[in-house]
Amino acid sequence: MRLREFMSPSGTSAYRQAKWIKRFLQTYWLVIALHFLAQLAAYTFLPYERGAHEFYYGVLLYPTLLMGAVVGIAQWIDHRASKYSFLSLFMAGTIIAMIIIHLNMDIRIIAALMLLPIFASAIFYRLDLTFFTFALQAVAFFVMYRWDYWFKYFFSSFDLIAIPIFLVVGTLVASIMIINGRELVSDLEASLTAKQDLLIENAIMRKLSTTDALTDLYNHISFHEFYDRALEYGDQGAPFHLALIDIDNFKLINDKYGHRTGDIILARVAKAIRDITSPADIAARYGGEEFAVLFFEKTFEEAEAIAEKIRLRLSETPHEEMDGAAVTVSIGLKSYSQGNTKELLFEEVDALLYAAKHEGKNKVRTPYASTIFT
Repeated sequence: MRLREFMSPSGTSAYRQAKWIKRFLQTYWLVIALHFLAQLAAYTFLPYERGAHEFYYGVLLYPTLLMGAVVGIAQWIDHRASKYSFLSLFMAGTIIAMIIIHLNMDIRIIAALMLLPIFASAIFYRLDLTFFTFALQAVAFFVMYRWDYWFKYFFSSFDLIAIPIFLVVGTLVASIMIINGRELVSDLEASLTAKQDLLIENAIMRKLSTTDALTDLYNHISFHEFYDRALEYGDQGAPFHLALIDIDNFKLINDKYGHRTGDIILARVAKAIRDITSPADIAARYGGEEFAVLFFEKTFEEAEAIAEKIRLRLSETPHEEMDGAAVTVSIGLKSYSQGNTKELLFEEVDALLYAAKHEGKNKVRTPYASTIFT
């Protein structure tokens, strides 16, 4: 990755960064509360050089109100002008650190608080934010060294050298963390993308292996897989119905209008079947101009009504490729009953289909009655 890619966030991390800004602002309130309690406990239980008035107003009240105001302004900016959220976040953090350092400069290690905003900026994986935060800490150090008498009172010559070095080293460490983190994220995203591509390819291959390319219905092999499963459910008491649909005079259509027109008719018949059957049903191109449908979660009367609707729609649909003529279908339909084998049920439905053919075509033939339209 080139350097400029580390200077701005990726599109996928925008939400994450906004979330962490809000978390940091909430953490600032926790820091203020803990500092308030720590100061109060120190005054109550430890020897304290300052008087009550100076402590309660100068150490406890005014600094707490100032830090709270700074965080409140930062939250307002985040809510109303989010493009300045990073600026307000780290400026607020720097001001809070300056106030806490000023109040606790007698604690030798307290100046290390200046490193915390720098390390905190690394969580956003952006070098520009880390460099900006480093600049803020450098300015804060200069301001406190130049104008904060309490800071200078506890300051030593060693601190004058050590603190800037610590800030530089902290920035370098944070930068290395960012570069390594971004590279790991990039590798992870590449790995996830490759995995998603593989899943998509597998899904496509699965679809191609289970569906008929011309009609987009399940193919012959897939139908038998569903048919076997339906028989298992049927043996357990779950009813289903099998329909076989055959396009009437399809050879004549191919001979008169050509195989290209025949393919168009096959696709349109399949679409009618797909549109009218429910998502619970399984529709397949069984072979040539023959289709098979397994009806689930329906009574026999409901399955017969769907089959009739398919037949009626096709008989009333003109085709420009056939000079405005319609195609018709013959349908055999029968319910599964206990004791039926896979072959027996299929043969019985196939016999009903051919009975419809011999009775004049364009019919739905069942063991009970047939619907005839001429």
